[in-house]
Amino acid sequence: MKFFVVSSVVVACVFAASVPSDQASSIVRSDFQSDPDGNYQYSYETDNGISSNAQGKVKVYGKDEVALEVSGSNSYISPEGQKVEFTYIANENGYQPQGALLPTPPPPQPIPDYIVRALEYIKAHPYVEATEKPYKKP
Repeated sequence: MKFFVVSSVVVACVFAASVPSDQASSIVRSDFQSDPDGNYQYSYETDNGISSNAQGKVKVYGKDEVALEVSGSNSYISPEGQKVEFTYIANENGYQPQGALLPTPPPPQPIPDYIVRALEYIKAHPYVEATEKPYKKP
């Protein structure tokens, strides 16, 4: 029994040492640039296939309104070995990612006939506020 436990521990240690770990990855390339106006640009890449880059710029809207617009991309290797890539932009309209593996909404469905008929009826018979007082019994 002791032999089985010791051999299981040795096999587990050998297997754990052979599995690549993200914690052991190192940065291969890293760049960062900025200017006094608040604009910036960065990029980095690791030896395990992770890479990222982004550009941020200050946009002026009107007299006193400013906003930061950021655009960039990220990529990595999935556990299945597939390269995953996506791009994004973040501005006054929110965060907008794009990529082949991101979920997409279902195609629009046609409006059912009974809803179309109901909308046509409502359009043809608009609500009119009553101007007369209701009848009261004496």
